[in-house]
Amino acid sequence: MAQSSILTYLYNTKIESKGQLMRKLTASILLAIGLMGTTAIAVAETAPATAPTAAQSTPSTPSSENSTTPTTTPSAEVASVPSTSPSAPAQNAGTNTEVVSERIEIATENQGGGFDTDLSVWGMYQNADVVVKTVMIGLIIASVITWALFFSKGIEILIARRRLKYETKAIAAVKSLDEAVDIANDFKANSITRMLLNEAIVERTLSANSTDLSGTKDRTAFRLERSVAAISRYMGRGNGYLATIGAISPFVGLFGTVWGIMNSFIGIAHSQTTNLAVVAPGIAEALLATAIGLIAAIPAVVIYNIFARMINNYRGQVGDTAAQAALLLGRDLDLANSKAR
Repeated sequence: MAQSSILTYLYNTKIESKGQLMRKLTASILLAIGLMGTTAIAVAETAPATAPTAAQSTPSTPSSENSTTPTTTPSAEVASVPSTSPSAPAQNAGTNTEVVSERIEIATENQGGGFDTDLSVWGMYQNADVVVKTVMIGLIIASVITWALFFSKGIEILIARRRLKYETKAIAAVKSLDEAVDIANDFKANSITRMLLNEAIVERTLSANSTDLSGTKDRTAFRLERSVAAISRYMGRGNGYLATIGAISPFVGLFGTVWGIMNSFIGIAHSQTTNLAVVAPGIAEALLATAIGLIAAIPAVVIYNIFARMINNYRGQVGDTAAQAALLLGRDLDLANSKAR
């Protein structure tokens, strides 16, 4: 196309001068070069333009589709939403129900300690081993004996001390053994003062023919001393049981503890697990045996010490009464000896 235009141009200008021909030839060459450059630029611009055109041709269909989208796509989506939305609340409701049930189960386990075994005192006793049950029963019996002795012996000692105090005051102002015996005859048959005065009377009767007054006094003092010891032993009966219970109950409870822990280890070996639900019941039974042992031992030791102090005080009162009887006997012997002279 460029060459044909140049030839046409030369043909039309052949009549011109040679100088004009050269100038026009140069201008034609420059024009041809410009046309060729323009053609190259146009080709370069059309090559990338086709790609965007192809790329734009593909969204052109969506543009047409976009025009129809408001009429078709939302309707499909709107139609599909009601079909799926009921299933989602159903699934959420099922999930919430499962969560609530799990929370209820956890709360129930927390209220029961998390174990199927009844961990109350009676429940642990029922589920305990035969040996542990025997230990518990023995310790409970020991505790019952302790409290029975506390009430019975305590009342007995209080009554005996009060009675002896009254009797001692009654014979405190007498001047002879016979006068004291006359007053003591009004006391009860098991009166300690009456018994001690009778011991002095018996020794005086047995030593009536003896001229050794000091020997009679010594023998009377010995008899009264033996009587005081017998009365003290009588009043102290049952206190040894308290000492025994207080001494051995912790060890018996410890035996139950050891046995319960052994059962726990055996349970672990059989179940092949260290789950607390397997170990805890046996340990709880063991600790219950220890607790019962302490419940039996601690009151026994305290009551034993109380009774020991009360019996010592009572022994002192009996000793004072015996000394009063020996004093009256010695006075009677000295007065009789003075009159004999």
